[in-house]
Amino acid sequence: MSDYNSTNYFIYKGEPMGFHFELLKNFTEYLGIDLEIIKENDLENAFGLLNSGEADVIAIGLTVSSSRKKDILFTDPIFETRQVLIQRRPHNWRSMTMDMLDRKLVRNQLDLAGKTVYVQKLSSHAERLKTLAEEIGDSIRIIEVPFDSEDLIRNVAHGEIEYTVCDENIATVNSTYYPDIDVNTPISFPQNIAWGVRQNNSVKLLAELNSWLNTYRKTRSFALLYTKYFQNSRSSLIVRSDYYTSLTGKISKYDDLIKSASEKIGWDWRLLASLIYQESRFNPLVRSRAGAYGLMQIMPVTGKHFGIDITASPSNNVKAGVMYINWLRALFETKVSDPDERLKFVLASYNAGPGHILDAMRLAEKNGMDPEKWDGNVSYWLQKKSDPVYYRDADVKSGYFRGTESVNFVSEILERFEHYKNMIPEEEPIGLTAESGADLQLSNSLILNP
Repeated sequence: MSDYNSTNYFIYKGEPMGFHFELLKNFTEYLGIDLEIIKENDLENAFGLLNSGEADVIAIGLTVSSSRKKDILFTDPIFETRQVLIQRRPHNWRSMTMDMLDRKLVRNQLDLAGKTVYVQKLSSHAERLKTLAEEIGDSIRIIEVPFDSEDLIRNVAHGEIEYTVCDENIATVNSTYYPDIDVNTPISFPQNIAWGVRQNNSVKLLAELNSWLNTYRKTRSFALLYTKYFQNSRSSLIVRSDYYTSLTGKISKYDDLIKSASEKIGWDWRLLASLIYQESRFNPLVRSRAGAYGLMQIMPVTGKHFGIDITASPSNNVKAGVMYINWLRALFETKVSDPDERLKFVLASYNAGPGHILDAMRLAEKNGMDPEKWDGNVSYWLQKKSDPVYYRDADVKSGYFRGTESVNFVSEILERFEHYKNMIPEEEPIGLTAESGADLQLSNSLILNP
């Protein structure tokens, strides 16, 4: 489960990114399982989904606390951080000395007495403020709202509220793109940050997580990952970009073109966008070693068939690509009855060419597997086409092929499509069919929430 967050889970220029997202990817790859992310902005709902069994891990920056230990099990700490006060600097702060600025801001926790502070509902920040009010022997007006830390930081930066509280690592990142906020007043000692799992039936999962975390945290890869998201001065460039999807809803400069083209084949436009990202990273000038060109990497022979060449505009390149997809779909319509499965065959054929996919279907049927099932069936035999025993088989018409790339092509497009659906609401009308892949199931659900 994830809300929009510039450090933990987001999409930038079409690519899913984020600290906890990449950490989860590393963990699930270590286990050899698929990852499904459930995005949830509300902490109460996140805990509910975990404890109901709909998700297996709350992979957010959870502060370890005694009150939370009553409800969930925590992993070993991933890192530690302090809680800090977020406040807006005076409009003329750049002309002030540090002493002058400090006198204008809350620098002593005692000065929070009587102040109004907005925090995320059920967050550790609310817990800390309640404890702090007892410590200073005065009242702090704590308003809990169903918004995440970054939403509240944005409200402070825009002058809509005076104060909020956030973990220092996230606050520091946000201060790079909101220069008028101050994040230099700590309100807690360092606290452990961890993931959470259910108390019942999760002992084995917790052991696997801890074993992996304790090894991975010592690696250079972890250090680089932490630096990338929490100590990188370029983070502000991401959030300010038109293609920081979490805020803008945009994936690329070609979104309108993709939306229009997707309607012609009844696809969810986010699925077509995922395919185009896979092919060209939305760069119309890309040319492959095999001669494929444009946004949809059209091969010269295919382009000639659909009336374009390398000089075609992005619009005509996408139009040709969509026509080719429609042709492939018609080809497999009578060969693969289930539309969700058919989508995988179409995607694989877009990459490999239909001849190799038809070869793999014949091999699957010949060897007692299901020629209408992709995963573990036709995909398996497509990869076998690099073995002379099989590519020389009498039923193989298209010869040698290295199928692993095409198998990865399909899975990566569908996985990215799930991330796009997490971040961008579906638009109507769009003429969706079951081939959109909207109902494809991935195994091993986890919660990701920045």
